[in-house]
Amino acid sequence: MSAEQPTVLVVEDELAQREVLAYNLEAEGFRVSKAASGDEAMLLVDEDCPDIIVLDWMMPNLSGIEVCRRLKSRPETRSIPIIMLSARTEEVDKVRGLETGADDYVVKPYSVVELMARVRTQLRRVRPATVGIRLEFDDIVLDSETHKVSRDSKPLKLGPTEFRLLSTFMEKPGRVWSREQLLDRVWGRDIYVDTRTVDVHIGRLRKALTQHGGEDPVRTVRGAGYALG
Repeated sequence: MSAEQPTVLVVEDELAQREVLAYNLEAEGFRVSKAASGDEAMLLVDEDCPDIIVLDWMMPNLSGIEVCRRLKSRPETRSIPIIMLSARTEEVDKVRGLETGADDYVVKPYSVVELMARVRTQLRRVRPATVGIRLEFDDIVLDSETHKVSRDSKPLKLGPTEFRLLSTFMEKPGRVWSREQLLDRVWGRDIYVDTRTVDVHIGRLRKALTQHGGEDPVRTVRGAGYALG
């Protein structure tokens, strides 16, 4: 699968609903993982942290509300957008879902078209490069729609891997990415690549970013990984 595909975790205990959601999300170009229970969802998040979670409220054992509460209480998963699905229509229920940490609340039965739009809205916050948004950091400009990068208004030549690396860095400037996290985001979990390959492509990215002069904006964090700025 393409490493650039955003990942959506669908958590729904009803098989038919789960498959319909997965089908429509995949048709929209998302990579989809599925969980039939809250417990399974927690395990999947630890194994392969998704970009967005579509989460059903009413599930046996571990409810969606509890899954949401646990994920939003953990620093490493707090920023994952959660869209809560529920048959509860009362305003008090919506307020409870949002106060627990859900980023959006959709009442069943829902319009699939509307839900897809809400997913894309959340995606703009966490993976703006994947929806064609222009990114800027200091004097660096990345246009994900035209696949062009410039620095100080001068065009830069980047290979496809370096472009994906820069997109990842520019989506969250200052965040420190480990080599393993960069492998997952840029190369994808389905492809085996040695972590030393990350260092090689970071070197190429640095060379590309400084081809017209200027300081290297990529920071090495000893024992942790790399960051932009």
